[in-house]
Amino acid sequence: MNRGLDRLHPVITHHLVNTLGWSQLRPLQEESVGPVLDGHDALLLAPTAGGKTEAAVFPLLTAMEAGRWDGPSVLYLAPLKALLNNLLPRLEQYAGWLGRRAAIWHGDVTTAGRQRILRNPPDILLTTPESLEAMLISVKVDPALIFGSVRAVVVDEVHAFGSDDRGWHLLAVLERISRLAGHPLQRIGLSATIGNPDELLTWLQGSGRGIRRGVVVAPEQGVVPARRGESCSGAVAIARSGSGADSSATLAAGGRPNGDVELDYVGSVPNAAHVIASLHRGEKRLVFCDSRQLVEELGAALRDEGVSVFLSHASLSADERRRSEQAFAEARDCVIVATSTLELGVDVGDLDRVIQINSPATVAAFLQRIGRTGRRPGTTRNCLFLALSGGSLVWSAGLLHLWGQGYVEPVSPPPEPRHIVAQQLLAVCLQKHRIGRQLWAEEWNGLPPFDRTAGPIMAHLAESGFVDQDGELVFIGPAAERAFGRRHFMGMTASFTAPPQFTVISGRDEIGRTDPMLLTEHVEGPRLILLAGRSWKVNWVDWKRQRCFVEPAEGGGKALWLTGGFTGASFALTRVVRDVLLGADPDVLMTDRARRVLADERDDERGTVHPGGTIIGRDRDDVRWWTWAGFKANATLAETLSDLVDTDQRFTDTYIRMRADLTPQMWKAATADAMDRLCLPDVDEEAVRGLKFSEALPERLARATLAARLADQSSAESLLGQPVRFAFQGGGEGDER
Repeated sequence: MNRGLDRLHPVITHHLVNTLGWSQLRPLQEESVGPVLDGHDALLLAPTAGGKTEAAVFPLLTAMEAGRWDGPSVLYLAPLKALLNNLLPRLEQYAGWLGRRAAIWHGDVTTAGRQRILRNPPDILLTTPESLEAMLISVKVDPALIFGSVRAVVVDEVHAFGSDDRGWHLLAVLERISRLAGHPLQRIGLSATIGNPDELLTWLQGSGRGIRRGVVVAPEQGVVPARRGESCSGAVAIARSGSGADSSATLAAGGRPNGDVELDYVGSVPNAAHVIASLHRGEKRLVFCDSRQLVEELGAALRDEGVSVFLSHASLSADERRRSEQAFAEARDCVIVATSTLELGVDVGDLDRVIQINSPATVAAFLQRIGRTGRRPGTTRNCLFLALSGGSLVWSAGLLHLWGQGYVEPVSPPPEPRHIVAQQLLAVCLQKHRIGRQLWAEEWNGLPPFDRTAGPIMAHLAESGFVDQDGELVFIGPAAERAFGRRHFMGMTASFTAPPQFTVISGRDEIGRTDPMLLTEHVEGPRLILLAGRSWKVNWVDWKRQRCFVEPAEGGGKALWLTGGFTGASFALTRVVRDVLLGADPDVLMTDRARRVLADERDDERGTVHPGGTIIGRDRDDVRWWTWAGFKANATLAETLSDLVDTDQRFTDTYIRMRADLTPQMWKAATADAMDRLCLPDVDEEAVRGLKFSEALPERLARATLAARLADQSSAESLLGQPVRFAFQGGGEGDER
């Protein structure tokens, strides 16, 4: 177990033993030294707190010294600024052992801090993809100076990028940086939760896929990817000696944790607060909620219970979050309530308990959250689920049943990112000022979809005035100036759109941000809002500057954030919820009241599920096809069978509303050839407006992008192949197709 340690720089080895007090490397760190030092692309997998950062950074620092790398040679990227802030002290310490430096650059870093970096660039730069883009297009930054010496990039929480448009943006930006560096970048991804590690590594390799060698390092996993050895992408899975039997099982980081998981029903936010206040006193508890509004409501209820409580979510100010996380890290008998902001590795000290309100959207998110516990010797991972309603109890049971089967969602990049292609074409024009009309595609080293296949998008940009041409040169046009030119094109640096929010200020302190809907809706008496778990009276609103000035209030505040975008459930999760309604129980502890409520829910849903297939049921004129197929599959089925579907409130995760006059004969005729003519879902104008950079695309391409992302044709086809039971009088009750 010392072969990796022996290859590290002697100074690093000295400090590992004498400064950190380590007697040996952890398995992931041991197995990662060779591939990273040998310059391979790699995906490093280990449970939360498994030492992934050190597994990447120690061999990179060794390579830095051996190769005499100068200037910023390592980029360390993460999806959250808070995670980067948390990592900076560690990386400063490790780099300092060798006389090297680490520094951070993101939106919260002051102008003075950025100027120090530009004057004296560090060896390791911690940043986000959005900040990389901002540096590439900034008139104040020389990209060649900052990025010309980059050799390697570490992408922390890589799964958070791989399933989002931020991932496409990340890949494109890395290709442009590799052009500045004059060579491919070594790419190292870190994650605790991956359902398809070899595919994710291939994706991360960008233009190097199939060319550069890639290694999946997963020494602490119970199973390794089924495709072991050399694959078509050049990926190699490394398992700890003696633990690497081939398996076709989906890979869960760490497998199923050896921990305690319990499911309970509480029925309301005040009841949840009472249970949390009563249980585990004297311990540190981290409570996850999947909305900012619920975080605020639960935080206020816990304060009413006399609990020492702290809050963390994206609409709190950076200072407010920092104060909460620091106070929580230093306290003992307390609770911190958070959204997924604390899911991705931000250190809040040594936790005793994780509590989940209702169900997270994915098994991967649950694995991240339960992984925050069980870090001390002699402790186990644990999670208590508290369901606020019967429906949320069923979905929590479904997610836990899915987890018990060893399933983790595959990380899949959103298809057809044409809007990101348009953004990148404009960004390169900004970065280069002028670019050759025949040369722009070279900026991404042939990486699809940023290659020559983007020609129609570039042609549209030229036709619509987003770019201008002077002979063979292309440059930013007046339409781009109007659409994106505010604040030196800073709106072009991010692939996501943040909804408008008003900054809430008390005295000289910024508390956070609230939705303007709270400031415009009609109220009787004083206007009270809830933020940071406390009530505030609104004294004055500066509409022009989007600021809201408040003072503390005794109670009665209201929290609200309107969120856009698609949040539907997956096919896999929705189908397993159906299994729970049919009688399957998750292999976890369930309280007696949870079992009673689950039994009631099964009785209530008896008309929507059947073990022999799907059900079409009628309640007066309300006819529903209970598919239990998830949002995307139902969107696909609703469009394919549009002649049979009601035009209003057409579908959800679980059903599709059908025409009131539907008969078995109509169904049989319409579905006879449905598998052969599956359609992409229809997309309305409002959805197109919500797609960032859609104004830089022809409308038909913007609609096609959204339609492809809303579809799940394979799951829809699976449903069409199952029997359908008509369960209403006059429609042939009991008839099956």
